[in-house]
Amino acid sequence: MTDDNKAMIHKGAAHSSPYPVSRLAPSFDTGELAAEVAKAESMLGARTGAKLRVIADQIRHLQEEARKVLSDAREEQVLAHAECAFKRIPGKTYHLYRRANGRPFFSMLSPDDWGGRSPHAFLGSYRLEVDYSWTPAEHASREEDTSALVDQLLRIGGLSSET
Repeated sequence: MTDDNKAMIHKGAAHSSPYPVSRLAPSFDTGELAAEVAKAESMLGARTGAKLRVIADQIRHLQEEARKVLSDAREEQVLAHAECAFKRIPGKTYHLYRRANGRPFFSMLSPDDWGGRSPHAFLGSYRLEVDYSWTPAEHASREEDTSALVDQLLRIGGLSSET
């Protein structure tokens, strides 16, 4: 800016002035302005803090999910590598035991089939899924219940999973 522009004074009517020229114009209290700025700053801080807390909660949740996925993968790996002297068929339930040497193996015989006197430590029963994942037998019926519930909800909504 040149010195001429700095000293430029509005010479038109007061209503067209880019700045207040009337003595009746509201005065500016620097204390009020500072308080407004401080209030805006505190609100910004509160909003930012709340958003960061939400993100931190999401990170914690994702970490928990990652731990669960890794834990499930370790369990699946043990099941996938368990000894099995027969062809595994998806949809069938198999029973996991541990030999005296510590190696796990699958059997078609449940603990009841052994008459309650299994020669090996029983570890659990699992259903082999179509994708070759394993579902604990106690959870296998729950998934069927969920599937039936989804079908029922689709029918109520006028949709059908059969189409």
